[in-house]
Amino acid sequence: MKCPHIFGVIALVWLGGEAQAAPDAQQILAWSDEVRNPGKSFSLTVDLLSYKQGKPSDASSLVLYSRADPRRGEFRSLLRFVSPSRDAGKLTLKSGKDLWVFDPASQASVPISPQQRLLGQAANGDVVTANWALDYLATLVAEETVIDGDRKPRASYKLRLSARRSDVTYHAIELWVDRDGYRSRKAQFYAASGELLKTAYYRGYRQALGRDRPTETVIIDGLNPQWVTVMRKSGFAWREVPEAWLQRDYLPRFRVE
Repeated sequence: MKCPHIFGVIALVWLGGEAQAAPDAQQILAWSDEVRNPGKSFSLTVDLLSYKQGKPSDASSLVLYSRADPRRGEFRSLLRFVSPSRDAGKLTLKSGKDLWVFDPASQASVPISPQQRLLGQAANGDVVTANWALDYLATLVAEETVIDGDRKPRASYKLRLSARRSDVTYHAIELWVDRDGYRSRKAQFYAASGELLKTAYYRGYRQALGRDRPTETVIIDGLNPQWVTVMRKSGFAWREVPEAWLQRDYLPRFRVE
């Protein structure tokens, strides 16, 4: 039997001396997406705190409104900046592959990239809702125990994610997902050069919008581990997100209902 190593093949693993089929890598990734992302329109609050050498250096608070496109399953999202005061009222819109930031002071919306930093180690693409199964091809690398963000060992699937397109946030990702429950525990993000950009730990799982979801992500810089950004999510709520909110032309007229 040839060793399975390509996407779309069901890997065989040995457990207790017997061969058993592990789930397809792309299916594991899709299930992990479902844990991170609710399946219908919702809103939540995102608080970002940046630390350097263990000391707070910056902070920001935003409200995220998001809904899945019923045709493709990808999420379209609107971010509303609440604080600090210099950013209050700014908006970031993600629709399909495109992102724009709107500044009420200039009344202009400007294209931005998902790779652009929002605060600290958190990029725009880290905050807007994303279905990785649509953006990446997954390969099952191994089944191993990973130490999670609470320093606990977790039996996990290790996946290697390769970007389907050049406009996604990261060229490649290594992702550790619970074998039981498919909760994301750890991810490492890489540039096209192979450079490690950052490491993220997903933790604080609790019931939100129908199932256990991560409420905190700790992001560590790939070059300097003393640069850390913590992303906390709260205020989860089912919410109908109007189609108008997700149109670039509507941004100057946006008002919170």
